[in-house]
Amino acid sequence: MSVLSQVWCRSLLLCSLLCSALIQLHARPANMSALREKNANTKDDNEILPPDHLNGLKMEMDGHLNKDFHQEVFLGKEMEEFDEDSEPRRNRKKLIDIFTKVDFNEDKSVSAKEMQRWIMEKTEEHFQEAVRENKLSFRAVDPDRDGHVTWDEYRVKFLASKGLNEKEVAEKIKNNEDLKVDEETQEVLESLKDRWFQADSPPADQLLNEEEFLSFLHPEHSRGMLKYMVKEIVRDLDQDGDTKLTLSEFISLPVGTVENQQAQDIDDDWVRERKKEFLEVIDADGNAIVTMEELEEYMDPMNEYNALNEAKQMIAVADENQNQNLELEEILKYSEYFTGSKLMDYARNVHEEF
Repeated sequence: MSVLSQVWCRSLLLCSLLCSALIQLHARPANMSALREKNANTKDDNEILPPDHLNGLKMEMDGHLNKDFHQEVFLGKEMEEFDEDSEPRRNRKKLIDIFTKVDFNEDKSVSAKEMQRWIMEKTEEHFQEAVRENKLSFRAVDPDRDGHVTWDEYRVKFLASKGLNEKEVAEKIKNNEDLKVDEETQEVLESLKDRWFQADSPPADQLLNEEEFLSFLHPEHSRGMLKYMVKEIVRDLDQDGDTKLTLSEFISLPVGTVENQQAQDIDDDWVRERKKEFLEVIDADGNAIVTMEELEEYMDPMNEYNALNEAKQMIAVADENQNQNLELEEILKYSEYFTGSKLMDYARNVHEEF
């Protein structure tokens, strides 16, 4: 083959590759948009149910202590950026950045007041994230866009998310026909219905607007729904029916049997952690009985007094020099407590990076 022919062939191949790349480049945004739209629709369908876990609350809906509470109120929306697989030096830099933000007066130490202020800011971040997600969820269950959702509209969407045909369910509900759902789904529906009507602000009209729907999904956003949440927790833990909790009731083990030593250790941790929380935090007047009012104050994420107590507890964990403040070296050393991620060689070049 002549030199001229070789050059011509190479030029033709290069043009072909370039055209192919340009076609893919122009086609990609449309495909990505379609993918994002598909994912968004799926997310809407999945988020019409109240979440099992509420960020920034000390206790779960089922009465369990929130194991990630410290990280949630310290990291806020940045919590997902800290994980065990992240590069330690990268996580250390993030933690140093956070320390400089918490250190409001820039004296290179964090006081309880500064930590309290930071906790309140991070809790507000979780609140705003819930508000944003609620807008998408409300849009998913308000098909006629009238700004209100009936229980039947929600029930149709819920059952459709469980695999039932949406049109058939809507028709059966309209005609008051039996939906023929399994026992577990029926129990969930009854619980959701009770919660739905609790979220319906007076005067009750059996319709939820966007704000009321937010309370339905996130009871921490409404004082009335927070009371309802506390009532449900007390009902599950209260063994003698006096609507109060004793220490023995609060630390009672979940239903189940201990089958081996590992399970026994887990149960021992359960009792130890709950006993400490009951005696040192929840039982405000120290009379060994927790009322619904005390539990409500404990559960309120925007309670500034609770935030200050939490700040003091967090500082006490890492305050090795016992000066009631946190220095950068201390917070890096106890990074696993604050972020859930353990930093290796935490002290290396700390002062230089700071």
